[in-house]
Amino acid sequence: MMRRFTVAAVLLCASPVFAQSAAPPAQDEKQVKYEDQVVVSASRTEQELVNAPAAVTLIPTQTIENSPATNVGDLLRAVPGMNVTQVSARDVNFTTRGATSTLATSQLALVDGRSIYLDFFGMVMWDLVPTNPHEIKQIEVVRGPASAVWGANAMTGVVNVITRTPREMAATGGRSFTLGVGTFDREVTGQATPMDAGSLFYVNGSEAHAVNDRWSYRVAAGYLTQDPLPRPTGSLPSGLPYPAFTNSGTSQPKFNARVDYDLTDGAKVIVDGGVAGTEGIIHSGIGPFDINSGSRLGYVSTRYQKGGRHIGFFTNLLHGDADNLLIVAPTGQPLTMAFDTKTVDFDAGDVRAVGMRNVFSYGGNYRHNAFDISLAPNGPNRNEGGGYLQDEIFLSPRFRWVVGGRVDKFSSIDNAVFSPRTTFMYKPSDSQTVRASFNRAFRAPSFVNNNLDATIVTPIVLPGVGTFAFPTRANGNNDLKQETLTAYELGYSGVLAKRATVSASVYWNHTENGIFFTPVATYSATNPPPGWPLPAAFVPPGQLTSQYTYLNLGKIHDKGIELGVDAIAVPHVNVFANYSYQWMPTIADFPAGASIKDVNWPAKNRFNTGVNFDVRRVLGNFSINYTDQAYWQDVLDLRFAGITDAFTLVNGAVGVKWMGEKVVTSLKVNNLANQQVMEHIFGDVIKRQVVGEVRVDF
Repeated sequence: MMRRFTVAAVLLCASPVFAQSAAPPAQDEKQVKYEDQVVVSASRTEQELVNAPAAVTLIPTQTIENSPATNVGDLLRAVPGMNVTQVSARDVNFTTRGATSTLATSQLALVDGRSIYLDFFGMVMWDLVPTNPHEIKQIEVVRGPASAVWGANAMTGVVNVITRTPREMAATGGRSFTLGVGTFDREVTGQATPMDAGSLFYVNGSEAHAVNDRWSYRVAAGYLTQDPLPRPTGSLPSGLPYPAFTNSGTSQPKFNARVDYDLTDGAKVIVDGGVAGTEGIIHSGIGPFDINSGSRLGYVSTRYQKGGRHIGFFTNLLHGDADNLLIVAPTGQPLTMAFDTKTVDFDAGDVRAVGMRNVFSYGGNYRHNAFDISLAPNGPNRNEGGGYLQDEIFLSPRFRWVVGGRVDKFSSIDNAVFSPRTTFMYKPSDSQTVRASFNRAFRAPSFVNNNLDATIVTPIVLPGVGTFAFPTRANGNNDLKQETLTAYELGYSGVLAKRATVSASVYWNHTENGIFFTPVATYSATNPPPGWPLPAAFVPPGQLTSQYTYLNLGKIHDKGIELGVDAIAVPHVNVFANYSYQWMPTIADFPAGASIKDVNWPAKNRFNTGVNFDVRRVLGNFSINYTDQAYWQDVLDLRFAGITDAFTLVNGAVGVKWMGEKVVTSLKVNNLANQQVMEHIFGDVIKRQVVGEVRVDF
């Protein structure tokens, strides 16, 4: 039996909810033009969304502020092909076009182009993003591999959070204050003692000011606290009862500041810094860890940009510790994970037109990671670097060809990794694109994958003896290769009659050399566990693992279809619907005895629909999100695996504007029907949540 140990965009709506490949209707009497929808994440250069060589979702400020979502997972749930799992009050993960897990390792996350992917564990902790909703200009989601320009870990896609500049914020008043207070149901079927309702509270504030025609700045701070979600009761599909542990809520303070200096030649220098803290449950392949208060991510970045040219630097400083709630060390104390990592990154890039037919984008970066991880005490620091080159060739007014690639070299990988990309685009009109693409992307082994060095104690019940605990070694593997995904896609996006955005895509993904946490040795009659209380002949053959390590294993094949439409029903009212189908993954070239139950399965069917409006003083949105059954096997062992029930989330928000639209009071409800939802077989239970919010702009 193999086990993965993961440690740690499309059509939605155009305003006021989501935007994809066409212009949404703006508020009041303004009409945002199709050409104004600009993204940067698909090619690391500005381009109209409909001309992007990949499927991209754009989520604007208004959607983010008016959505009932209180975390980024709820916000991105309606993206076709996006599989979201919320497993605790603070722990949210998502993966595009493939099964996600308790720790999603293949989705690159960025804030203004700065990576927030945590290389030591191979994951993203979204609550550490030091940004409050009013600061965000848009979120861009690239669905599908993007290593050809973004390098490692953009294997299944990219989520890039782009913030508003200080001048953009100052132009709309410059100051904003948001206060939200809410409650959520915690009664779960089968509870011995019903729980009281949980509560949540958040507050965010920001100020931006343009000092003169050169200097501008913004400062922002926020805080969120939430009680624990309820745990599931009863038994897992295997018949094993859900393990009992004390669940935790979360507290998340945040602060950031940014200063911009505009030069006389159109260039800009940006200095940005901040810190975000967190505490609460994070689930992993070896069970839940409780992140302790004081855990935090600080960062500093600086950037020079002029047109398509940029030169940048950032450093991420992560510090924290967490105690496992189920697994103990040989000392009998909870297994502790303490982490202190420092990342330094330099990058540069440019865009150049050559003649009338070619637009070249190129650049590269160098990164140094210094690790101090208690679960991998002897691992070396890591260096990595890479460069990319892409050419967009204008073959004729109707045909374009994008071809490029990137080469990356990691000190932890023997050979350089090449990530090619090519997309052929046919444009029957300026507002429509048909594309056929090929991409190859990769995920580098995390520091823990390479250097894990720990002993864990596993309890079993022996008849006539009682509980017996035996030690199991967990080791990293320095010979791991990178995971590689090869993807093919046919897609269409277009604006019809200047009224509706339509999109469609079909894709085929093939993943090789997946990194799995795999048993490689077991106790036997000739090698019984230390302190074995029975005769050696009674050691169950092949059942008590004495050692795990990480191995590259097999191939996984995924394919799917995504369809969407977003239309202007009447002025200031949008309706949208999208549908995703993901076939059951298939596996090949796995060791004997492996089965499809050794990998996660995404939901086959996902459907999203909704209506969004902003009419005079009243604004709001209403959406329905349906997610089919999914299979999970990535926590502990297969005794804890199983299929989650299909669920439907009905969410809505309504707000009223006051005092010349400077004050907005809103009521936001998630899971209006109060369905008992589990997004992972081992995760917490999500029930109805109601939040009252006041936002003041002045």
